[in-house]
Amino acid sequence: MRKLLRSFFDRYFHDEEAVIFVILLGLGLLILVTMGSILAPLLAAVVTAYLLQGLVNMLVDYKVPYMISVTIVYMFFISIFASMLLFLLPQAWGQLGRFVNELPRLISEGQDLLLHLPVAYPSLVSEQQIQDLISTLRGDLAVFGQLVVSYSISSIPRIFNWTVFLVLVPVLVFFMLKDKSLLVRWISNLLPHNRPLMLQVWKEMDEQLANYIRGKVLEMSIVGVVSYITFFVIGVNYALLLSLLVGLSVIVPFIGVAVVAIPVMLVAYVQWGIGPEFFTVTIAYGVIQLIDANVIVPIIFSETVNLHPVAIIGAVLFFGGLWGLAGVFFAIPLATLIKAIINAWPDTTRKPPLEEGP
Repeated sequence: MRKLLRSFFDRYFHDEEAVIFVILLGLGLLILVTMGSILAPLLAAVVTAYLLQGLVNMLVDYKVPYMISVTIVYMFFISIFASMLLFLLPQAWGQLGRFVNELPRLISEGQDLLLHLPVAYPSLVSEQQIQDLISTLRGDLAVFGQLVVSYSISSIPRIFNWTVFLVLVPVLVFFMLKDKSLLVRWISNLLPHNRPLMLQVWKEMDEQLANYIRGKVLEMSIVGVVSYITFFVIGVNYALLLSLLVGLSVIVPFIGVAVVAIPVMLVAYVQWGIGPEFFTVTIAYGVIQLIDANVIVPIIFSETVNLHPVAIIGAVLFFGGLWGLAGVFFAIPLATLIKAIINAWPDTTRKPPLEEGP
């Protein structure tokens, strides 16, 4: 056993930088798990500044001075941030309130639809199975109602936390953009001077992470706007709320599309029943998802993340269960980080690539 452990450490931890890198990764994970909620404004500001840095670099490439580029991009960010805070979120919250008030009617309509299934498909579904399903759904809804009540009672401290969050994030984003070189230099001084492993991991991550996060935000925006216009033209109730859900569904690969289809079709069914309008909404939703998968994604993601679908689903389940929606959003970048570390990790048994002849 001792010989096996010694062989393992000699193979993977013979390099001093590898040991330091493991310690840094462990400390980072420990901080996220234990202090993630406290550091949420800082983490959100880091991600936002990273997203905006690409726009700053683009303006700098066009010979715009750095501080003027930062000012232009920051004003653009503040405009989007204020629009979401003052218009989009209140409208969506109002539609959510209406949806909750009409939830009993939606449940009743859904129950009638389920009760018709044994009549239409007696060989596939029995009446007892439908009754058991309805009882289960009623129990889940009762638990959901209790959660809503408890959340509303404990919402006063959360309002203060959200206020602090909304104030701190824009301020931190400005200073991170303004003092980027200073912050990068300060962090570099804390790391080993000889760090080829870290540089290789960062190079691979920077190429794929920047493309993924910026592309995913753009994809969410396009799909959400197109969905809102489509639902609004058709006349679907809760168009803004449903379009937000459709936009957020692209965060979760393979799963989000199927999950969000349920509320979209349920609202259409309750509003019109099984008729031309219902099938119009269903087809429109399917067309939006097909265009997203076959047109928008290939155009936006010029450098796709090279991960197997099983790895993507596993990462979504693991990190989503660990950190909720934030874990779902960052599941693919985190899986890419793990893949980059594995590829760059020093291994004494790995053969170096053969040099090409002249």
